[in-house]
Amino acid sequence: KKKARESCSLPGSSWEERLANAVTPLWRLPYQEQLQVKYESQRKILQTLASRLEELGIDAQKPGGLCCPLQPVVPSPIINGYRNKSTFSVNRGPDGNPKTVGLYVGTGRERNIVCVKADHVENIPSKHKQVAQCYEEFICRSPLDSCILFHEGGHWRELVVRTTSCGHTMAIITFHPQELGQEALATQKALLKEFFTCGPGAVCALTSLYFQESTMTRCSHEQSPYQLLHGAPHIFEKLLGLKFRISPDAFFQVNTAGAEVLYQAVGELCQATGDTVLLDICCGTGTIGLSLAQRVSKVIGVEVVEKAIEDAEWNAAFNGISNCEFHTGKAEAVLPQLLASWEDARPLVAVVNPSRAGLHYRVVRAIRNCPSIRRLLYISCKPEGEAMRNFLELCCPPDPRKKLAGEPFAPVLAIPFDMFPHTVHCELVLLFTR
Repeated sequence: KKKARESCSLPGSSWEERLANAVTPLWRLPYQEQLQVKYESQRKILQTLASRLEELGIDAQKPGGLCCPLQPVVPSPIINGYRNKSTFSVNRGPDGNPKTVGLYVGTGRERNIVCVKADHVENIPSKHKQVAQCYEEFICRSPLDSCILFHEGGHWRELVVRTTSCGHTMAIITFHPQELGQEALATQKALLKEFFTCGPGAVCALTSLYFQESTMTRCSHEQSPYQLLHGAPHIFEKLLGLKFRISPDAFFQVNTAGAEVLYQAVGELCQATGDTVLLDICCGTGTIGLSLAQRVSKVIGVEVVEKAIEDAEWNAAFNGISNCEFHTGKAEAVLPQLLASWEDARPLVAVVNPSRAGLHYRVVRAIRNCPSIRRLLYISCKPEGEAMRNFLELCCPPDPRKKLAGEPFAPVLAIPFDMFPHTVHCELVLLFTR
């Protein structure tokens, strides 16, 4: 990341190069070299974890100073244009146009943010770039200003584009209402719909066009409902022979082809048998649990986003899967109740796939204190962040003060998956057992 920021400011580099260096810092490297860079970064993370465990009095040093064996990075089946979701900002471009739709170069702290069109960025598919270009054309025609800083007024804000391998495209436009009344808002929505259905934007062939009024940086459907202006309420994706319904704010792995490889490996690492119960924590639209449902006796999914759970339940019913149950709510509220009264004799395997914020401590504690869970798969897109705290909480000795009574876990295998070619990130699957 540091190198990416340094290369962003290299004299003589074009704005396009600066953006590519910021968003996809490995784009100049041949793909095999990218994988090696990622392998080394994951190796350092496992070395750090081993050292942290040693500090807790746990003998965790394995060959190479790692806490467990590290397999080579599993490559992505698709290297360019793999993203099925892109978020575009609206801000001043290099030419001073305040209605530029693109991605940021610079930082808010240094007050040097410039919004650069993403036409050349290699991980974004052409369809997303097309929708972004059309949105820019629309807001440039609009008499309403873009909303760069909330307190300075303006209305047009970010654009999210989601696509699927089924050929579906969803666009979600965020709008700051400021002081506009309902009639004025209705006019803007009508103009937007007309542009994307009958005007120049019709070339995008949108499956769904959504509009969200928001006075916050980000807000959920519950805080400010997504309003469907045109088309179908959902788009659909195929994954491992199953069909999945996707709502505007539902989590879905950003690299569909990579997700298939990841979920197949997760299925093997679970070592599930016909009597296994699979606990899918932070389950999103149910992709992991549903893709493994035929291997296990039961799947229990937990997810905070209500619309995602609605999708998960629809996905289960549509695919004829009847051995899944889904719970809506924060994992730290749902899981302790679920596991505190757990008396099922069947083996219980947990898969957790949290956001970068990691798992709440109460979730880790509930897992630790449930003796039926002997095997845990932790999927993390940022293992060096808050997930590291979770790893230590899972593996530390019992601590009555923290109400950690359960036997500790131990890391036994790590497999990185390159879900994000051209970037420094990858998805790490860490297998814990006890």
